[in-house]
Amino acid sequence: AGAGAGALTIAQLLGHTSGLASEPPGPWWERTPGTLRPLLDDVLHEPAVRHPAGRRFHYSNPGFALLGALVSRLRGQPWGDALHEEVLAPLGLTRTTLSPQAPHAGGFGVHPWADVMVPEPLEDTGVMAPAGQLWSTAADLSRWAAFLAQGDKAVLSADTLAEMRQPASGPDEADGWTTSYGLGLQLRRQDGRLLYGHLGSMPGFLAAVLVSQRDDVAAVVLANVTAGPAVALIAADLIRIVGEHEPRIPDPWRPLPAVDPALLALTGLWHWGPSPHLLHLRADRGLELIPQSQTGRGARFRAEADGTWTGLDGYYAGETLRVVRAPDGAVSHLDIGTFVFSRTPYGPDADIPGGLDPGGWRTY
Repeated sequence: AGAGAGALTIAQLLGHTSGLASEPPGPWWERTPGTLRPLLDDVLHEPAVRHPAGRRFHYSNPGFALLGALVSRLRGQPWGDALHEEVLAPLGLTRTTLSPQAPHAGGFGVHPWADVMVPEPLEDTGVMAPAGQLWSTAADLSRWAAFLAQGDKAVLSADTLAEMRQPASGPDEADGWTTSYGLGLQLRRQDGRLLYGHLGSMPGFLAAVLVSQRDDVAAVVLANVTAGPAVALIAADLIRIVGEHEPRIPDPWRPLPAVDPALLALTGLWHWGPSPHLLHLRADRGLELIPQSQTGRGARFRAEADGTWTGLDGYYAGETLRVVRAPDGAVSHLDIGTFVFSRTPYGPDADIPGGLDPGGWRTY
């Protein structure tokens, strides 16, 4: 990543597994001007790395400063301009800006033992701005939540967002996890739901955006206080209430826009050894393999330009599905990461590793 941070990857910075310090050196960066740290080198401690890279989750605001600097270098323009052109404008987030635009709420610190408050300062944090200096509205954050739920081809696809929701590091809890972190997204398990999104805080302000894909519901919580309200719990509870009392309306059935007869012929029953699976044709030439027993392995597959498919989840995530044909052009079998799927159990026409007993199926 440069700037004395060592050889770090973008994924490690996005998932906070870079091992970098959690905060920059010097006074509280969110309440002081960015002129105190004018250069990227100024936001890193010496030594910059506190944990071995890729080993554990350790939230790092300087890590996101490095990401902002990387965007600026790759795009040849300030990171905020790139953010506006490539994310905010395509999604219609017209009131999300790097500095407050009137009219806007004031930020306050509220006294813990009395009903009084003090205004918090507003600072341009300079190179640290990518770590949290964005102003927005409830309407814009609702549009952002819709993007997190469904994706947008103008910015990121739903498949890419699904990859971002995968935990980037192992759980701290021995028996699983209740909170985790993906690639730029916070993950939370609560009330039997997997929630994802992010919390935010700057002096005088708290925010939370959480999404439940299962319920197709999101919650946005904003508070103009420095600390106090548990915005994550409030957002999760809002999702629970809606999920319990306003169940998701199923998407209306719609036929595929076009049908490729060759793909349609692939659908139906396939077997890995004696284990049956059903192959479904989905939108955008995608495939979905659904096991018909409790021990089978299912997955969704994305169509690629070369006529193969790439696994998106489960055991076959990242693996390649190929249609293998006989010399006469007829489909022989499916190959998924070397696993052979034939139309019948241990299909005699498929290239079954180890071959088949010449006696075939029998009773003893």
